[in-house]
Amino acid sequence: MANPGYGKRSAPDQRPRTGADFTHLVPRDAAIASYIDSLRDGADISVKTLAKALPYGQCAIRTTLNRLQEEGHLRRGSECVASGENLIWVTRTFFSRTARDDTWWAAFSRGDVPTETQRTTRSRAFILLAALGRTTPALSLSHRDCVTLEPQMTEWLTRGATEAEITHALTSGLPDRIHHPAALIATRLQTKLPPAREPHTVLRSLECSECRAPGTPEALPGGKCRTCRGTPTHQEPTLPAQKVRAQARAVRAGLIPKSDRPKR
Repeated sequence: MANPGYGKRSAPDQRPRTGADFTHLVPRDAAIASYIDSLRDGADISVKTLAKALPYGQCAIRTTLNRLQEEGHLRRGSECVASGENLIWVTRTFFSRTARDDTWWAAFSRGDVPTETQRTTRSRAFILLAALGRTTPALSLSHRDCVTLEPQMTEWLTRGATEAEITHALTSGLPDRIHHPAALIATRLQTKLPPAREPHTVLRSLECSECRAPGTPEALPGGKCRTCRGTPTHQEPTLPAQKVRAQARAVRAGLIPKSDRPKR
């Protein structure tokens, strides 16, 4: 695992894993992408760490990471997070199993992630309810119970409750015998509903995959800045050397003031 603030961070709203997720990539890039996808959030995916775990050198892995960024699977950048009463900037490496275009990554950096038009997986609320029985067998729920309680759980998530807070509220202080798990969970979801939290603005900045220069998503199409894309930048026109020498002689002769002398 990476140090706090570093490491892999999965992008939201990804499609379920399939055997064809990275078939559009060359074999080496597909192998490295599949390995990163299998790691949990917070895992160290730096070039040196990946080179120790995979049969590729650092140069090869660095090239692959840049290509994954161009293909829309990866973005590097920084994110402003709350630490107590302070706001700090931490380094993030965002990975998406589902390839995203520059428009999606730009929206993600603003905290305005586009939602999928078609629901492909169960909601987070349903998954949390279904997982209760794994940690607390006495609270095992049927599929019908999860569907029924899903709206109540969704309200908790909408109010900013974390998975740890929800699990603690539903599983702590249980009676010795539970006859109706769904009824008990429904009661706790209603009586322990937390107040709504103030929304916070997500601040993110992305970096060029080559020179690591920060920039807005709009200025980094394909994950590269203008210089690394080879786009010529605007330069001020320069005076011919002959004209500069002529004006320098005029300055020495006192014909024009020094403040008007052109720069080479």
